[in-house]
Amino acid sequence: MTSTPIARREAAPLPVAALMGAMVSIQIGATFAKGLFPQIGAQGTTTLRLVIGALMLIAVLRPWQMRPSRATMPWLVAYGVTLAALNLLFYAALARIPLGIAVALEFTGPLLVATLSSRRASDFAWIALAVAGILLLSPLIHSLAPLDPIGVMLALAAGGFWALYIVLAQKAGAELGTRTTAYGMAIAAVLVLPFGVAQAGSALLAPSILVSALLVGLFSSALPFFLEMVALTRMPARIYGTLTCLEPGLGALAGFLFLHESLTATQLAGIAAVVVAAFGTALTSRPPVPSPE
Repeated sequence: MTSTPIARREAAPLPVAALMGAMVSIQIGATFAKGLFPQIGAQGTTTLRLVIGALMLIAVLRPWQMRPSRATMPWLVAYGVTLAALNLLFYAALARIPLGIAVALEFTGPLLVATLSSRRASDFAWIALAVAGILLLSPLIHSLAPLDPIGVMLALAAGGFWALYIVLAQKAGAELGTRTTAYGMAIAAVLVLPFGVAQAGSALLAPSILVSALLVGLFSSALPFFLEMVALTRMPARIYGTLTCLEPGLGALAGFLFLHESLTATQLAGIAAVVVAAFGTALTSRPPVPSPE
């Protein structure tokens, strides 16, 4: 029996490798970002990440070639506001809790959207498993390495904005396509600039800081965006959604390798529960969209 085009696409190694590379790149970018926190703070790092990421995407996507209509503009502005809030909250959480846990808690946002888009009874099992994972990661669970409750709440709030980001990206992206990201990140960069300047001031322009920030922008924006486009055009959406569920696990691994963050068995179990719930949801409903970090 000959293989069908869809089967060949699912088995093709290039898109799988590209998507895995994008997810690894995002986590590496987060580790570089966390390294900047002692020098310019979470808000300063967010500002440079968005400004540099926006400039890179503008250079690649040339958004001025497709201007938004009046009908799309409110959705686009809301998309940019959401992107700004999401990044500020996630980096603020990252300053307080380990990377893998922050990613797992934030991942509840797209997990919720994917679950709500399905009407299957089995989805309640995935919801229950995700909630169990969140409880294992919460400060309510006694642990030798207790988590900062504010950091947990910030990460969950970032997940809420990620859910909103998915909805708004679909609304704004219906007209602008991939250029939506460039427009949205530019709006977000303008919005967070006062926060970054207030926290870090002229330190944002220090040459050593800018070099590290360029690495954050490269690994968090430009490189994963390119690799995700390679993957999205060469693999079925369901396979894409299933593979992206590995992000919390990759975040934990990146935190361990590059930031020397060690997690307890309970915390690892919580991350695993979120990953499995995301896998189950991706297999039975619409897949989540890629992370905007």
